[in-house]
Amino acid sequence: MKVAQHLHSGRNMNPNHRPPTTCHLQQTMNHASKNFKDLRVWQQSIDLVKNVYRVTQNFPKEEIYGLTSQIRRAAVSIPSNIAEGQARKSHAEFKKFLTYSSGSAAELETQLVIARELEFLDKSVFANFQSRLEEIQKMTFALMNYLR
Repeated sequence: MKVAQHLHSGRNMNPNHRPPTTCHLQQTMNHASKNFKDLRVWQQSIDLVKNVYRVTQNFPKEEIYGLTSQIRRAAVSIPSNIAEGQARKSHAEFKKFLTYSSGSAAELETQLVIARELEFLDKSVFANFQSRLEEIQKMTFALMNYLR
């Protein structure tokens, strides 16, 4: 399965990470699911948001309306766009919102690079975020390809 090979090709440095199985891929790509909450990519995005909020609590207080706010908004936008797109019940609309979600993931990654450069994040936390974002992006692209 080409999609499965694509999703399994990424590296994940998290020792607790399990690559998605064929069953998970089918679950992730089941657009006909009753609810967006059934989508594995949405579930992993929600976990990412929770971690973003935990980590950014330690950012300098003067960044609360700056980088902290931007990072949190970009993170929240990832699962939000997945949910909104799946709720539209049209493959074309869903794919459009997956594109928005992917853009938000790229925005988040850029902001995390900035946070790392400013030494708000240590290397291991940054690497974990990069790994999780990479996995979410791969699942998003696989889902977009599935919807073609």
